[in-house]
Amino acid sequence: MPQKKIELSKPRDFGEIINDSFLFVRQNFKYLIKYFFIFCGVFLLASIVVSVITQLKIINTVTNYNPNSFDNDDLVSRFSFLSLRFLLLLVFLFLEYCAINVTITCYMALYKHKGKVPPTTEEMWGYFKFFFLKVLGSNFILSILTLLGFALCILPGFYLGVIFALVPSIMIVENTSFGYAFNQCFRLIKDNWWVTFGAMVVMGIIIYVMSFVMNVPALVLRMSSLLTHSMSGTTMFTITTIVSSVLEEIARIFQILAIVTTSLCYFNLSESKDGTSLMERINRFGTGQTDLNAAPEEY
Repeated sequence: MPQKKIELSKPRDFGEIINDSFLFVRQNFKYLIKYFFIFCGVFLLASIVVSVITQLKIINTVTNYNPNSFDNDDLVSRFSFLSLRFLLLLVFLFLEYCAINVTITCYMALYKHKGKVPPTTEEMWGYFKFFFLKVLGSNFILSILTLLGFALCILPGFYLGVIFALVPSIMIVENTSFGYAFNQCFRLIKDNWWVTFGAMVVMGIIIYVMSFVMNVPALVLRMSSLLTHSMSGTTMFTITTIVSSVLEEIARIFQILAIVTTSLCYFNLSESKDGTSLMERINRFGTGQTDLNAAPEEY
């Protein structure tokens, strides 16, 4: 008997959010991975290239530094160049995160809209190109506000970070503006901050452990190359740097779980506050449209 598909819009407690996140990813894994590489692949590749070049340049600068042959101006210019590369890497990582966020959230929005049917590539592309720049600009503003929160005794940063994480889900699922989503996230999370925070933190810890395990082989290779070879100008170190960078980017796949958890938090809050799925069913009465996979109402 095939497993029943998940109803996205329903109230969930802390444990259900975590369990349903894994279940949703398992049920839709083939499509999520496919769209992950289609829409985020170029950003992953760019991050790998910049990361490898930056790491190799750092090692080359440090190991070849000779205080007798380097003047101060040359040293400053070298590290200024590295700073620019770090900035470029941060830009690509930010673009990559936004692309993953938009891709997975668009998938869930279309999945819900189509009645638990996976969307096509054409449908995903239409949503992705429509929302990507909107979410990119929104995340940039929210990142600045969150950093300001961390600067104010750290705790406001955690508080705002959890709330602002809901904004992309609101913008995409409800097809609304940043201003509306900004106000809506504060309304939805009222009296539910701790449950949302707990789900995000637990999933974050799980993802960190999974990512660390994936990167263990690369860490072992890199340490062995550092201990047995000169850090600069060796083929072994170059290979391990490339392998570790590739594994770090592949580990971004686990961010799918984080985005799914955040979106389920949004669906949970939206259903608890507004009863959106119930209103949709009421609106379908008399139209002949039914959802065979709909979860029964609980009283």
